[in-house]
Amino acid sequence: MALIGNAATVQRLAEELPFGTGPDVTLKMLPVIGFLANALLKFIWAHRLFGYCSILMAAVPNEPDDPISFHRAGQAAEINITAAKSFNRGLRSIYFALAALGWLLGPWGLVAGVTMATVVLLRREFASQSRRVILMREP
Repeated sequence: MALIGNAATVQRLAEELPFGTGPDVTLKMLPVIGFLANALLKFIWAHRLFGYCSILMAAVPNEPDDPISFHRAGQAAEINITAAKSFNRGLRSIYFALAALGWLLGPWGLVAGVTMATVVLLRREFASQSRRVILMREP
């Protein structure tokens, strides 16, 4: 982001690259910067929520028959779910920031990058060994 504020530096860097000119490269970097900024904000929010979750878990009474135990544990679980969703969205933003770099190679590079990122995400989220383990039922 700092380089975009200094157009002369961006122009010199772009002239050294084999695949573009200054303004064109700068424009193509905007989605990458947007995805990375989104990822940073998602990670920061997830970190904060994980902190809240740990506080709520520490507030769960040790006695299972305490009337507030299940309520407090449920609160911690809901905050943890929200934090995990935010963290996952940050990861997806990183994947698509990398995919957007394909635009530097042209429109087909962008299509290839987005396609590859989508395939990798789909496989990792819906066809991975870790997902199968998570979904295993108790014996």
